[in-house]
Amino acid sequence: MSNKITKEAIEQNLKDAGCDCDTITCFMNCNESGNKSDQKTLLSRHRKKLLDKVHEGQKCIDCLDYLVYQIEKEDEEKNK
Repeated sequence: MSNKITKEAIEQNLKDAGCDCDTITCFMNCNESGNKSDQKTLLSRHRKKLLDKVHEGQKCIDCLDYLVYQIEKEDEEKNK
């Protein structure tokens, strides 16, 4: 029994992961040539971009949470 993933499944997985057309094309070219090292590099690079976006989003959430905290603190002081 083979565990080989179909080209279509690989492409769909890359699309689902948010990879752009250039990244997908490059990955598939590496796949054709059997260049696992470059494939891993491409995936790591894309993963880092996604993680950077997560961290950026977390900073925005932290700013909003701080603003809510300040508003609630102001309300508490008013109601004393």
